[in-house]
Amino acid sequence: MLEISNKTNLLEHKSYKYSLQDVAEPNLQRDFFTQGAVPKVAFNHRRVPMNMPEDIWITDTSLRDGQQSVEPYTVDQIVKIYQLLSKLGGPYGIIRQTEFFIYSQKDRQAVEKCMELGLKFPEITTWIRASKEDFKLVKDMGIKETGILVSCSDYHIFKKMKMTRSQVLDYYLGTVKDAFNAGIMPRCHLEDITRADFYGFVVPFVNELQMLSRQAGIPVKIRACDTMGYGVPYTEAAMPRSVAGIIYGLQHYSDVPSEMLEWHGHNDFYKAVANASTAWLYGASAVNCSLLGIGERTGNIPLEAMVFEYASLRGSMDGMDPTVITEIADFFRHEVGYEVPDMTPFVGRNFNVTRAGIHADGLMKDEEIYTIFDTKKLLNRPATVQIGKASGLAGIAYWINGTYNLPEEKKLDKKDPLVIALKEWIDQEYEDGRQTVLSNKELETKIEELAPGRFQRD
Repeated sequence: MLEISNKTNLLEHKSYKYSLQDVAEPNLQRDFFTQGAVPKVAFNHRRVPMNMPEDIWITDTSLRDGQQSVEPYTVDQIVKIYQLLSKLGGPYGIIRQTEFFIYSQKDRQAVEKCMELGLKFPEITTWIRASKEDFKLVKDMGIKETGILVSCSDYHIFKKMKMTRSQVLDYYLGTVKDAFNAGIMPRCHLEDITRADFYGFVVPFVNELQMLSRQAGIPVKIRACDTMGYGVPYTEAAMPRSVAGIIYGLQHYSDVPSEMLEWHGHNDFYKAVANASTAWLYGASAVNCSLLGIGERTGNIPLEAMVFEYASLRGSMDGMDPTVITEIADFFRHEVGYEVPDMTPFVGRNFNVTRAGIHADGLMKDEEIYTIFDTKKLLNRPATVQIGKASGLAGIAYWINGTYNLPEEKKLDKKDPLVIALKEWIDQEYEDGRQTVLSNKELETKIEELAPGRFQRD
């Protein structure tokens, strides 16, 4: 059937019909996935059109998928993380939702305390086992949406669940009916979609979900889960690994609207952020992330990365407060006991620290030369240098000026006698066999020795 598209103003073909292929043996996509070899990326050179939704947003799984990978958070820690998410996301809810466990009494207490705060965003949702008892629990807590696991690759259907495709489809549809009967909006987590038979199972299954949704008058949200990080952002890649192809297919073959379509990725092949951005660009309104990327194995999509990706694509923070990202990193370090790797973008201790003398010289002339943006303004983290073997005179001068917050008229340059004397001492330290960088305390003590009373640190 041909229909005029309200978005493109073109006649488009709409009558796609894909039926369930109930195979006797699992299709393990051995052309792509061969145990003992690196998974292959194949190309079919079929481009799909870019289709950025009018509205895009972030959803959070820090308290669900993220929490599965660390020591369980206390109730107070969960409440604080929720408050920080709300503060970061801003008044327009760019961080739209976050999901909670509700299995234990502690889980439910944390949800109740977060609900008592009365914050509009992020909306509280849950992730549950597919049981009538859990659906009733969600409803009794006054929560409108819950996640349900619906594994969709033959690896899971045949090997984990020990079912056929038709059996598992009937089981999933029964679970969704239970959600509808409880008056709950289901969010179906299509686990392992990047290894699934997209046209033989995923599309027919989602079509059945859409039909049930229309009958019940309750929307169904689709979360496409790149469980193993196999997705790729290359637009001409073949299915099932093409992120653009998956998003396009769910929209055009299953009529899933952008606002009901969400991408959830993992970082096993360093592609989590690129894949999430691709999902936005090609039609998904939501990308599901966790703070600091904490999650299963190599982690989830880092939420703080998508804050800046959003601003890059939209040209605006739209009410988000990125300085909260630094608060979040400090909270995880000092209150949770999670050590953020030093080189991690935006949140690591050294993300805007330079050691090279030539870089420090550039920073003294103009910080824009060697900083990615105004990190003081956007993250409340001024660019700085670390003093070591390769720092040079310029690095030492820059460190002194920043450490003592010297006004412009009092800033030292690399010709200052104190800078030269300090450099001579540092050089001698390394000639004597030192291997580590110098601590701030060591440097301050030496400066006081070389220039008593000259500086007072704020």
